[in-house]
Amino acid sequence: MQKRKLILANARACFSLFRIKIAEGLQYRLAGLAGASTGIIWVIIEIAVYSVFYRFSQRQEAGILAGMTLKQAITYSWLAQVLFLMQPMSIDAEILKKITSGDVGVEMCRPLDLYFHWFSKTAAGRLTPLFWRGSITLLAGMLMPEAMRMLPPKSVSGLVLMLISTVSAFFLCSSYAMLICAVRLNITWGDGPTYIMMLIGMVLSGSTLPLQLWPDSLQKILFYQPFAGYLDIPVRLYLGTLAPGEAGGAICLQLFWSALFIIAGKALMTKRLQTVIIQGG
Repeated sequence: MQKRKLILANARACFSLFRIKIAEGLQYRLAGLAGASTGIIWVIIEIAVYSVFYRFSQRQEAGILAGMTLKQAITYSWLAQVLFLMQPMSIDAEILKKITSGDVGVEMCRPLDLYFHWFSKTAAGRLTPLFWRGSITLLAGMLMPEAMRMLPPKSVSGLVLMLISTVSAFFLCSSYAMLICAVRLNITWGDGPTYIMMLIGMVLSGSTLPLQLWPDSLQKILFYQPFAGYLDIPVRLYLGTLAPGEAGGAICLQLFWSALFIIAGKALMTKRLQTVIIQGG
C-alpha cells in the first residue's frame, strides 16, 4: 500500500511538471511564429526541389515506382515539418544546465524518480511546439496554391490511425530524448556524442528525405529501424501508402522501440547516477 501511494504521488508530481512546462512554452508566441515561418519557407524549397526531380529526371516514374507521387511527396514534406517538431534536436536547456552546472546533485535530493521527473519535462518540451509552430505550418499547407498544397487524408480510417501513430511517435521521441540525456549525464568533455545520436535519428526518420525514396534494397531495414516511427509511419498512414490493415503492426513497432528506449535510458541513468561527477560549484 505504501509503495502504491508513493507511485501515485510521483505520477501526480510528474504530471504537474508536465503541465507547468507546457504553460511556460506557450508563452513564447513570437518565437513560435518565427519558427513556423522558417518551417514554411523550408517546405517551399523542398517542394521546388522535388518538382524538379520528378518532372525533369531521366526516370520520371521513379517516385511512382517507389509508391509516392509528386503530390504525395509534397504532402509528406508538410507533415514531416510538423512532426519533426517532436524530434529531440537538443537536450532540454534546463536539464542540460543542471548537468553542466552541478545542480543535478540537487535534483537527486528530490523525493522523485529523476528519470521520470526529467521525462515529464522532456515530453512537454517535445509537445509544446506543436501547438504553435505545428498548427500554423499545417494550416499553411492546406491553404497553399494547388501546386504546393498538401493532399487530404487518403481515408477517415487512415487519418484516425495516423493520429494514434502520432501519439506513439510522441512517446518514441520523448523516450529517445531521455536516452540521450542519460548518455550526456556523465560526460565531461562535450556534447559531441549526443548531437551524433540526434543527427542519426533525424536522417533515419525521413525528415530530410522520405524513406520511400531511398533505395529499394534498404526499404525493409528502414521500416523496422526505430526512427521510422518518428514520422515516416504516421505519414504513410495518412497518405495511404501503408494499408490500414498493417497499421497495428506498425504502431506496435513504435511502442516496442519506445519501451526499449525507456528501459535502456532508465538503466543507464541509474548506473551513471551511482558514479555521477558533479561539475560546477
